[in-house]
Amino acid sequence: MQPPDDFDPQPGKAQHLASGVRRILCPNPSPMTYRGTNTYLVGDRELAVIDPGPAMEDHLEAILAALEPGQSISHIVVTHSHLDHSPLAKPLSDRTGAPVLAFGGPTAGRSAVMSRLATSGMAGGGEGIDTAFQPDLTVADGDVISGDGWDLEVLHTPGHLGNHIALALGDMCFTADHVMGWASSLVSPPDGDLTDFMTSCRSLQSRNWSEFHPGHGAPVTQPNDRLNWLVEHRLSRETAILEALADGPASARDLAERIYTETPPALLGAAERNVFAHLVDLTGQSRVSPLSHLAKNSSFERLR
Repeated sequence: MQPPDDFDPQPGKAQHLASGVRRILCPNPSPMTYRGTNTYLVGDRELAVIDPGPAMEDHLEAILAALEPGQSISHIVVTHSHLDHSPLAKPLSDRTGAPVLAFGGPTAGRSAVMSRLATSGMAGGGEGIDTAFQPDLTVADGDVISGDGWDLEVLHTPGHLGNHIALALGDMCFTADHVMGWASSLVSPPDGDLTDFMTSCRSLQSRNWSEFHPGHGAPVTQPNDRLNWLVEHRLSRETAILEALADGPASARDLAERIYTETPPALLGAAERNVFAHLVDLTGQSRVSPLSHLAKNSSFERLR
């Protein structure tokens, strides 16, 4: 899916999205972050800051400059510990005294299979992990973070990263990098787990949402349709992998080159990791099997 050309807000300028909700775009555009990371301000007096962003002094100053007379920051909530979302949390906390809340540190919520892959030496890819990140307070699925006139329900949505959470504000949801409008979410083992990602999608599908505010890109105004697309998109990739393996065993790299024919060469590594995420998930379903051991460079055969 191509990103909408009309999403190009001015970085550093707080934009009103809904009652008590503003967005500040961080100036960190890239192939992985689109225009940059979206930082959200929730509330009218004592505010929650969702995803302060990367370690950029100008973005820190933009967040503080967005405070209107009588406003202060009471909570800093980090949806996950990727380098484009969490590093600014501590500097912002130091400046405001507000605690940092998150599901946990960099490896919190990591699945057993991904823990084994990480232990075997497989390194992460994509946006990069903020290995130093530690929240002041941990939250769990179903917790409610309450502030002055607002309540954010914590929804643990692992998949993109084990410690990833979404935050529900009524029937509106801050979905971070789990659901975005400009691209499908990157699932890159051992940080990301596709089995968890699909479970999280189906959990979000169980509710009726009015709008999603993602970690990158414009608001998703048809959230339930977008969720359905994400699930079908992943299932179509699964089908393509199984069809390719019908011709014989292949590695994630081989499969990525055959399936992602329109992907720019610079993004082929990310595509390979996405394919490997599918292969791990399909191994768990006993539909494929590695010829040797479970590893990104292994060849896989189709079982059924």
